[in-house]
Amino acid sequence: MLTLTDYTTLSATRIAEAVQAGELSAREVVDAALACVEERDGVVRAFRRTWPAQARERAAEIDAQIRRGVRLPLAGVPLGVKASEGLDAFQSTRLAAAGCVPIGATSVPHRGGGWQTYGHTDRGPTTNPLNPDWSPGGSSAGSAAAVAAGMVPLATGSDGAGSVRIPAAWCAIVGLKPTNGVLPARDRAGLNTPGPLARHAHDAAAYLRALTGHQELAPASPRSVGWSSTLGFADTSPAVAATARSALRRLVEAGLLAPTDIAVRLRDPAPAWSGLRDASHGASPAVTELISGNDRHLREIFARVDVLATPTTPHPPHGHEGPGPRMSVALTWAFNISGHPAITLPAGTTPAGEPVGLQLVTRHGGERLLLHLAVEAEKVFPPARSVGPR
Repeated sequence: MLTLTDYTTLSATRIAEAVQAGELSAREVVDAALACVEERDGVVRAFRRTWPAQARERAAEIDAQIRRGVRLPLAGVPLGVKASEGLDAFQSTRLAAAGCVPIGATSVPHRGGGWQTYGHTDRGPTTNPLNPDWSPGGSSAGSAAAVAAGMVPLATGSDGAGSVRIPAAWCAIVGLKPTNGVLPARDRAGLNTPGPLARHAHDAAAYLRALTGHQELAPASPRSVGWSSTLGFADTSPAVAATARSALRRLVEAGLLAPTDIAVRLRDPAPAWSGLRDASHGASPAVTELISGNDRHLREIFARVDVLATPTTPHPPHGHEGPGPRMSVALTWAFNISGHPAITLPAGTTPAGEPVGLQLVTRHGGERLLLHLAVEAEKVFPPARSVGPR
């Protein structure tokens, strides 16, 4: 029998290997996942609803396939599904075909909540497993919280302004926004792209392989890296900036990245993002000029460096009252507009104990490079263990 403690230590790829080899059954893995939700979700409230009967039926089907010799790259892996996407979403169906077992719908913010960045359930707001007084970030709030709490090793997210990267950073896990267009957009403006939330970078890589069919990461280190704590406009907390830069320094010392001095002076993309989302007859001239100016500057940056590093968010997690005037998306949404792939890695904590993410951005089509760097980074600072109820 797979104990809850053992289950929460397993990565998605290790679960799949064990199920494929007959060391574990998909059914016992799903039972362990549902037991973990039962034990831990009363406080976290990551799930709006679970699907126990459906999940066990799907697990039985996978076990039958394995006995027939079918190979499934994510066999028996419990999956949290972002509630605003559901089971029929592109990534949900691809992951299920790869062997994942969806066990429930993860929370998203209440509709009409403006700049709320936390999850809503009929039992109350989703809490951050690291500290229940904090928001888990959003909008992929429940997905990040479920992964950080060990309830599932993988969960689906979507990122239109930072909605994968922000909750991943605040819950101290990995979150990837692929290049715009690699996966079907979730909105008409083309800003919102699907992406994984995972405790382990190699699980995020397996997730992307299941969606795109790409089989290999992109090695070759060190890669040149430039640093910016503000992108030229953000009001970034000094403690957050220092923590993220310290994490970057450790990656440089490990030989993964080679620092290059660059000046990053993007214009605040807020008017462009809002204009693209709201425009019914095309972007205004002012929005077009802002976007083209930032695009030119980003081309200049990526002509000099392979990777641009920033903090993922300018501030640490806020409480459940909301962010107030803070713009949690200030360092993420420029890359939803430009389309560049971006990943967030756990960077440690501020002196006050607040989690910080390190965001790495690269050229279009470079998500496999980011995942390679993320996998190697785990050798420098291993992923945190799942966080039980507090």
